[in-house]
Amino acid sequence: MIDNLHLESRAATDRELLDGVTTAVANAAQVLLERFSAANRVDGPRALIDAIDANDAASIAVLRPALERLRPGARWDDDEEGHGALGPGEWWVTDAAEGNVNHVHGSPNWGVTATLVRDEVPVLTAVVLPALGQVFTAVRGDGARLDGTPIRVSAKTDLVAALVGTGQAKPGEAPEIRRRMSGSIDRVLDAALLVSASVPATVQLVQVAAGHVDGFWQFGQVRSGLVAGALLVEEAGGAVIDTNGAPWTLASDDFVAAAPGLAPSLAAVLAR
Repeated sequence: MIDNLHLESRAATDRELLDGVTTAVANAAQVLLERFSAANRVDGPRALIDAIDANDAASIAVLRPALERLRPGARWDDDEEGHGALGPGEWWVTDAAEGNVNHVHGSPNWGVTATLVRDEVPVLTAVVLPALGQVFTAVRGDGARLDGTPIRVSAKTDLVAALVGTGQAKPGEAPEIRRRMSGSIDRVLDAALLVSASVPATVQLVQVAAGHVDGFWQFGQVRSGLVAGALLVEEAGGAVIDTNGAPWTLASDDFVAAAPGLAPSLAAVLAR
């Protein structure tokens, strides 16, 4: 009883915290929106890097101080390409410009994310996609929402009718990960109705949570690209596992998020 009361109390605190987190993320997203235009273009690698760095700096200057005020004791995950376990306690895992490469090319598929991870488990998240006019939120044990309205994953159970997606975790993936990616796309093309490959992962995962896409997988782990979507999919009733069918954790080697009736069959195809 004491443990249950403790968990309920913590969940209530997290629900209260979510409002502030969502505001912080929305404010950072507004900064990026003011820098965005469908006419945005870059003309080479140096211009690309400079534009990406400028977006990151502008957003993080708003996001980090706000989150640190909300949860002063939480540590900060500084590595945008970090992977693996974080360690005990609370951590902010954020992407101040998720899909930054899309932003600088004039595509609307980008946003800002912030997730509180507690003892290796994501417990609350806010994802703001301002160019699409969407705000996704979730608190562990309290469901997932789009603009305040509860969302649910797909009810599909047959992979042959499924829309699924994948994407790169980061530029310059290791050769073995690229080989796994290309081989897996070929196998899933044989098993599913449609397969897409795009970045960022979060933009695909929110669509899984909302039931518009049936599943997503990724080889190559980047915490900041997966934790927000993992919590949203779980809280929307989905399954988040690895290709062996075990529950996904920050220490997992790969990632599958899908409708519960599809996740085992998708994982089985990927594990071949």
